[in-house]
Order: sequence, then C-alpha cells, then structure tokens
Amino acid sequence: MESPIRIVGISGSLRAGSHNTAALRAAAEMAPDGVEIEIFDLNGLPMFNADTEADDLRHPKVAALREAIGEADGVLIATPEYNYSVTGALKNAIDWASRGGADAPLNGKPAAVLGAGGRFGTVRAQMHLREILRHNDVRLVGRPEVMIDRASTKFEAGRLVDERHRDQVRRLVEALAALVRERHRSLTLQPC
Repeated sequence: MESPIRIVGISGSLRAGSHNTAALRAAAEMAPDGVEIEIFDLNGLPMFNADTEADDLRHPKVAALREAIGEADGVLIATPEYNYSVTGALKNAIDWASRGGADAPLNGKPAAVLGAGGRFGTVRAQMHLREILRHNDVRLVGRPEVMIDRASTKFEAGRLVDERHRDQVRRLVEALAALVRERHRSLTLQPC
C-alpha cells in the first residue's frame, strides 16, 4: 500500500475570515483517499532580511515553514490578489522557502495554485505567483485554473458552497496528487 501523499496548504491571506484559507479547507475536505492536506498558518513569520538570515533561520516559525514544505510531497497555494499581485505575506514565505541553494525546501516541489478574490478572481496574482515559483523550478499544475471570482458570494460561514468552484478545487487537488505520483515514479526510476 502506498503511503499517503502529504500536501502543505499555504494561504497568502493572514485574515481570520480569509476566503483563500477557506478554499484550502475545502481542498482538504475534498481531497481524494490517500491525500492529506495540512494548512500552514503564516501568522508570526518574520520578514526575510538577508542581514539577519542566519539567525532568523532558527526562528521557530521559519524552521516550521521550511520543514513543512521540505517534508511535504507537494504544495497547494491559495493567493488573494493585492494591488494586482500576491500578498507580502505570501512572497515573504516563498522567500524563506527558496533559501538554501540546492537544499532549498521549495526546489522542484510539485505545486498547484488557486485563488479567491473580486470580480476577476486572482488572475494577475496567479500569473505573478507562477513566475515567482519558477525561481526554484517548482513543478506547477497547469489545469484546472481555479480563480474564485466574487468570492464573497461563493462562501457561507467560512465554507466554499459554490458547486462549480468546489468541483474545480477537487480536480486541482487530484491533478496535484497525480503530479506528485509522477515525480515519485521518476525519482524511483533514476539510476543511482
């Protein structure tokens, strides 16, 4: 029997009532058998500063983030759109996870992105996020693209209730699980 696929979910929103965090909870709820999604809370993560990086890498929240990503089989990122881009909190988390050269926890990690936002969902933020993740050669799911538009009408009491978007989130998690399995197979087949 295969061991479960472990996905770390990261919401770019620090807001208690975040639709993006709620979308990650929906993903965890609908994850197929054999897939576990644990949401990592970015609250309390210090800002990246190269001058204090060596000390800050020992900060409990930084160490926990890097460990969660490093030990996960994949990453599911939910991004709001702030000023046509990703949030500072999300970019900061990516900066921490991208450090370490060849040993950076984000390197080559299978990942998928989604977002909940306003009239256009999170089109611009997701485009920027995909570009940012290229730095660490993150392996991104291409489809489905999940952009939950008019998010305030798609959630009730912190739960994603819109069936079309629930189906998209479910299919995105399935695609991420398939990408993780493909990566595992390719790593197993590589000569020593």
